[in-house]
Amino acid sequence: MGLGAGAVAALGLAGCGSGSNSGGSGKAKDGQPGAEKHPAKPIGDGSTAYTGKQPNQPGKPVPLQPGETPPQFVIFSWDGAGEVGNGLFPRFLKLAEEHDARMTFFLSGLYLLPESKKRMYRPPNNAVGASDIGYLTDGHIKDTLKYVRQAWLEGHEIGTHFNGHFCAGTGSVANWTSAQWQDEIDQAKSFVKKWRTNTGWTDLPSLPFDYEKELVGGRTPCLLGQNNLLPTAKKLGWRYDASSPGGRQRWPEKKMGIWDLPLQAVPFPGHSFEVLSMDYNILANQSQNSTKAPAHNYPGWRKQATEAYIAGFKRAYESNRAPFFIGNHFEEWNGGIYMDAVEEALKHIAGKKDVRLVSFKQFVDWLDVQDPKVLRELQGLDVGQAPAGGWKGLGKAA
Repeated sequence: MGLGAGAVAALGLAGCGSGSNSGGSGKAKDGQPGAEKHPAKPIGDGSTAYTGKQPNQPGKPVPLQPGETPPQFVIFSWDGAGEVGNGLFPRFLKLAEEHDARMTFFLSGLYLLPESKKRMYRPPNNAVGASDIGYLTDGHIKDTLKYVRQAWLEGHEIGTHFNGHFCAGTGSVANWTSAQWQDEIDQAKSFVKKWRTNTGWTDLPSLPFDYEKELVGGRTPCLLGQNNLLPTAKKLGWRYDASSPGGRQRWPEKKMGIWDLPLQAVPFPGHSFEVLSMDYNILANQSQNSTKAPAHNYPGWRKQATEAYIAGFKRAYESNRAPFFIGNHFEEWNGGIYMDAVEEALKHIAGKKDVRLVSFKQFVDWLDVQDPKVLRELQGLDVGQAPAGGWKGLGKAA
């Protein structure tokens, strides 16, 4: 099956933002005693700090044994990861806690830079201070800091969605060189590591992690520019990239030594084509990129979006057990139906046998300890293809 025209066209905006065996013992809460195991050691201006090992992590990953059924990994990820007053960031942190899920939050560096300091941002091939996403208000920056801090303490991953989200014209990230990607990443990290200097706020707590060590992967704006990003990502020691569009539901492989974890084509109920596993790409096929379509469509579209995610999960879960990746934004497009769909899909998936709701970082931790021979067998399974002799033969072939 091919991808719907809208799914491909939607790559022009995919990634835009406005803003079960995965958890450790106990729930570390922002501000509660014992959330941080070590006294905070400020880094730089104190915007970030070393606080010890991240809480609420799964146990040490172990290799699959011969004949063992692989887990069904499901990764929910969020592009932009800013709180803009709609309550979506805390809503999904609460949902994750209720279902013992871990997620990946791809933070846009600009979401921690006040608009009054916008000229500090020098985007490649674009005017100083330019951005195709809006700068946040001071209040929303403070909220974003609060929830990013909470997310990390509760076991989630903080990746990057870079900065200005340029998707069109000569300044598009599709045209950036590897050196320009390096410059963009340096700036994104700087905005996270120096938010205290850039805002002047000294009364807020540090982000409780060393971002140089925390940052091991990202997703590019609009799923563009991966080829020139990868050499830079490799030089930086990143472990994965989640920027490829239109991946198939198969076990991932590496590009240039980095795990390639693409958004995937999944069944689209009522159509012969498939759709990318991201809220905006479903929207593009439903309302032709309109984020405020007539409300009478919403119930049917909400159901269709939910069923698309569940169909993608079911196809993997009942066949090759390929990891399932879902991409989202904290947006209320078309009345918030895509947020509802993501929530309903997670509730459907959580708690099923062998399911692990993890972050991308936790998933590659697992991948990296597997027997290469077993991984090759898994990678050889096509979409919807179960092992011919069942999982009992995994790792036992001559």
